[in-house]
Amino acid sequence: MKTNFKVLLPIYFSIAVVIGVVIGNILTSNNTIKKPFINFRTGQFNKLNAVINSIETDYVDTVSEKNIVEEAITGMLHNLDPHSVYIPPEDLKEVNEPLEGNFEGIGVEFHIQEDTIIVVTAIAGGPSEALGIKSGERIVRIDGKNVSGSKLTNKDVFKKLRGKGGTKVTIGILKQGSRDITDYTITRGKIPLYSIDVAYMINKETGYIKVSRFATNTYKEFIDKLRDLRTQGMKNLILDLKGNPGGYLTAATEMVNEFLDGNKMIVYTQGKNRKRTEYKSKMNGEFLKTKLAVLIDEGSASASEIVAGALQDWDRATIIGRRSFGKGLVQEQTAFPDGSAIRLTVARYYTPTGRCIQRSYKDGAESYYDDVRNRANDGELESADSIHFTDSIKFKTPGGKIVYGGGGIMPDIFVPIDTVGNSHFLAEVSSRGMITDFAYKYLDQNRKPIEAFKGFEAFNKTFIITDEIYQRFLDFAFKAGAKNDARGIQVSSPIIKTQLKALIARQVWKNEGFYPIIHENDATVKRAVESFLGL
Repeated sequence: MKTNFKVLLPIYFSIAVVIGVVIGNILTSNNTIKKPFINFRTGQFNKLNAVINSIETDYVDTVSEKNIVEEAITGMLHNLDPHSVYIPPEDLKEVNEPLEGNFEGIGVEFHIQEDTIIVVTAIAGGPSEALGIKSGERIVRIDGKNVSGSKLTNKDVFKKLRGKGGTKVTIGILKQGSRDITDYTITRGKIPLYSIDVAYMINKETGYIKVSRFATNTYKEFIDKLRDLRTQGMKNLILDLKGNPGGYLTAATEMVNEFLDGNKMIVYTQGKNRKRTEYKSKMNGEFLKTKLAVLIDEGSASASEIVAGALQDWDRATIIGRRSFGKGLVQEQTAFPDGSAIRLTVARYYTPTGRCIQRSYKDGAESYYDDVRNRANDGELESADSIHFTDSIKFKTPGGKIVYGGGGIMPDIFVPIDTVGNSHFLAEVSSRGMITDFAYKYLDQNRKPIEAFKGFEAFNKTFIITDEIYQRFLDFAFKAGAKNDARGIQVSSPIIKTQLKALIARQVWKNEGFYPIIHENDATVKRAVESFLGL
């Protein structure tokens, strides 16, 4: 027995030394608990914890460990790639809301004008709509406190009106043509966030759908709108993904599925620690015979590029517009006990032909996000000839069409950005919200005659922004501080008049009134309509 003990003694001693080293790393000389300097997964020295412990115990001033850790995490992820991010607890709910498809509140869209909260619309399905709150009404009190003239910001209003479902808030409403304030006690609830901005028939055979994001409910909204347009005679579809930043991968694959035969590759993902995962069409799509045009631009990213890339690779749709953003990285969200989370890039996605459309980020995040601005400076937004791809990222579709990876989706039909009518005056009145403010004010003063039109079609055919109305807008803009730019006023008048009419219509007929007017001068939409005619 003694012999066995002597044999095992060196082993026991070694174990004791290891334990001693670990304990020594955990305890300071005055018995203060410290983070271990050994990474127990790799067995390597943990420099990050050592630095944090040194700051906590030795730094000259008192600092917040929480802030140090969060800044360290942010910095680490920032240096990996432009899309790996840390989300603090206080931001996580707000970041997830657009993708979850709902938020909690009273359910109104609002506009602040002259320090007054004006209801633009009560959101369908929300508690404010159920109580009969209408467009044009003013919210002048919240929980007994006057908010009219109190210089509230949009953020202030969100804080006061949003809140946990089931909680109550009392708002004082000043109705049109009344001096009396009516109080409504509203129980906050889940408010739907819609992914489809608008769906309507541009002509007898061509439908149009604008998708703003790929969220939980996007596919259901999309298929419902498609079926409704089909009942109206749709044979051609314009799918507008301009400015769509992406979202859930499954929403994109479900959408593509409706336009493909069964068992066709839509997209696949693969990473160093993630096996290849393939997403294929599961059935014959419901809209196989519908002619399809997909609109993209430099703001179309991620899931938008999956849709455009898959339909382009299968020669199923004509892609129209300008080169897309170029995001081909897949993020996976990991939540932590304190309510924070990280979104870490774990894979790349590839279109059916095998192209990854992710742009290079080797020069860092700042350079990466400056790319879109550089496109404008290089003339790419005005001419496709400014775009240069290499043969190493050239691919061929089954129909023999050449497509490229490594820098976004290149459209089949290039449509330059429209610079006609641009001026410093237009930039000023747009950026300062003067066009929007005047449109709200005009409707406020003319609500009865505008609402007297028998539907949007009657309004669109009859109502025009006359020179007299335009002059009233100019007087309004000058009073608000706009510079009197004679050339800009003349050159930009068609654009401003169109925007004014569209914004007035939006307040009464929502997006179904706004987009048909805006599209009258949209070169990308016009080109899509022409493509169905073989032009």
